Amino acid sequence: MYKLFLAIRYLWKRRIAYFAIAAVMLCTAMVLIVMSVMGGFLDQLKVKARGLLGDVIVDNRSYTGFPLYEEFLADIANWPQIKKATPVIYSYGLLRFVGSPQTNTVRVVGLRLEDVYEVNAFKASLYYEQHYPGTTTLTPQAQPLAGFDMDAELIDWRDEHDQPMGRGPLPLLPSAYQQALEKSWAAGVVDDDSPETEWTRSLRALKRPPIFGQYGLVEKPGPPEMAGDRQPGLIIGRDIIARRLPDGRYHRRWDYPRGCLTTITLVPASESGTIDTPVKQPFRYADDSRTGIYEIDSQHVYCDFDLLQKLLHMDRAERVDSETGQSLGTIPPRCSQIQIKITNGTDAAALTRRLEQFYRDYLNDARFADKLTLSDIQALQYVEAMTWEQSQAHIIAPVEKERQLVSSLFGIISLVAAVLVLCILYMIVLQKTKDIGIVKSIGGSPIGVALIFLGYGAAIGIVGSALGAVLGYYFVTHINEIQDFLTSVNPAWQVWDRSVYSFDQIPSTVRTLDAMVVVAVAIAASTLGALLAALRAGFMQPVEALRYE
Repeated sequence: MYKLFLAIRYLWKRRIAYFAIAAVMLCTAMVLIVMSVMGGFLDQLKVKARGLLGDVIVDNRSYTGFPLYEEFLADIANWPQIKKATPVIYSYGLLRFVGSPQTNTVRVVGLRLEDVYEVNAFKASLYYEQHYPGTTTLTPQAQPLAGFDMDAELIDWRDEHDQPMGRGPLPLLPSAYQQALEKSWAAGVVDDDSPETEWTRSLRALKRPPIFGQYGLVEKPGPPEMAGDRQPGLIIGRDIIARRLPDGRYHRRWDYPRGCLTTITLVPASESGTIDTPVKQPFRYADDSRTGIYEIDSQHVYCDFDLLQKLLHMDRAERVDSETGQSLGTIPPRCSQIQIKITNGTDAAALTRRLEQFYRDYLNDARFADKLTLSDIQALQYVEAMTWEQSQAHIIAPVEKERQLVSSLFGIISLVAAVLVLCILYMIVLQKTKDIGIVKSIGGSPIGVALIFLGYGAAIGIVGSALGAVLGYYFVTHINEIQDFLTSVNPAWQVWDRSVYSFDQIPSTVRTLDAMVVVAVAIAASTLGALLAALRAGFMQPVEALRYE
């Protein structure tokens, strides 16, 4: 009992120990912040990857793709482990906006939009689909132009400083778009992604649904309309179509309204890998996608799977002998990848092995014996199934190693707290020689005396790590607000520019396991830091301790 009493008394009375507590607190907070932020990056990366790919993918890592995907999808459709599967095509092309000098090199993704909605989280990344549900499509479409309700009462317009701009008619969109907008507005959907415009500000003040995004206007004041020839829809990565601001929102250019014309130039490749004549296809800007990963949002565009398959000459076609012109059957259609959503509780790793073997068995299937050429067989031989984690291992593994490395480095730096505990407790042992001598002279054992100072070190660790955990938790959970405050005081203090980094927000979640590990290590380090001082006190002889007292 005297051990606990003396340890607490020394902790309370010896103010020099407060420096040790402060050191433990700061080191604990520092390590917890680093682990939380780096761990948050890793968690966000995993969430984004899984949201874009689904649970399992089948791929052969070839630009020309692989055949028999239709038969494969039909065969696995009734597997109880699989909710939904959809084919995807990847290619490269040049994106150009009609009437603009802007040209971008992009990765073109062909997908079946409704199927993709069921397989992954792509739908949640779409801007116009969020505010105008049901209006985003990859099928041929005209351009929606905003008009005015000429029969309604004029409304007051105000600028960004809330100053009157005059009176004008109420703006409207074509009926399908206006109805979808009113539906989302009634459901409480707001636009936190774009700065307010005169239209959104004035309509919001009138308690009317604001017109989100950019729409072209009719040439003469009149009702809204659908204009131009019908072209296939195209979803564009948001960092291509809009500029990301330092606060994470996007500024949309007025000359890139929804439905504007774009073109993509593609370079097809034959099943043998031979480059064919480039093809150029017009599209209409149907929506934009924001996955939260800059490398994707600044390079990817998405169009209809069947259209892209046809443009790349990956669709079903007749195989003709080049010398005789005789028909040799049909060339099976190809895709680049199959994305699969699995049911809860399914062993993804075991399923990938089964899927891969199932696909490889097509090589010996009598149904396809006369349909596959040598290039088809080679494409099938390289087909592999993998989980989303395996497919992104080249990205996730380095980030995981960086997290471990940085956490280890800061952990080593934090050993200064243990050294400080050692120095302070050793000084206290030297100052408390008389107390040690008295305790031993009345029967205190060497182990008991040593435990006093071990308990002292543990108490410093408990108090310091608890305060550090609270400080670290508060800092991490408010890290974005702290960043915004520092930026408002002095723009030069901005350490996180949302227009540069891949993710829009600094990760701000503290994992309970990380906090528990950091606190436990801090307590252990403080206790071990007190070990040398405890041994010095334990081995001290009472006669020597009281000789000069």
